[in-house]
Amino acid sequence: MKLKNILTFFALGLIFIACDDTNTLESVDNTTIPDSNVSFGEHIYPVLQVKCAYSGCHTGSNPAGEIDLSSYAGVTADIDIVRPGDAANSRLVWAITGVSGVNEMPPTSTGLVLTDNQIQGIKTWINEGAENN
Repeated sequence: MKLKNILTFFALGLIFIACDDTNTLESVDNTTIPDSNVSFGEHIYPVLQVKCAYSGCHTGSNPAGEIDLSSYAGVTADIDIVRPGDAANSRLVWAITGVSGVNEMPPTSTGLVLTDNQIQGIKTWINEGAENN
């Protein structure tokens, strides 16, 4: 009976390790976002989670600038932040590109600057309708 319990415990441990979806700076920077069919869950959320929605920034009960980027609902809560189908007029894009007098986000002092591919991926996701996919 002990061996069965040990094997069960071991198997559950392997399942939990395999299901770890923790994103890291290295993992998001080494993942290429495609030129089309961009998925919020697969491509955009991991970038936002690591580079924007960390403690003290765009998450929690009092997110910076009152902009919560920790979930799809938060990202799309304000039509001015993300205008589905219109990346050029979305404040999120203005912030990540530093245009229209908006402070560039994330600040370079954090070391979490978005890559060109991540910026283009966010633009593409918005232009494709900013779906919760």
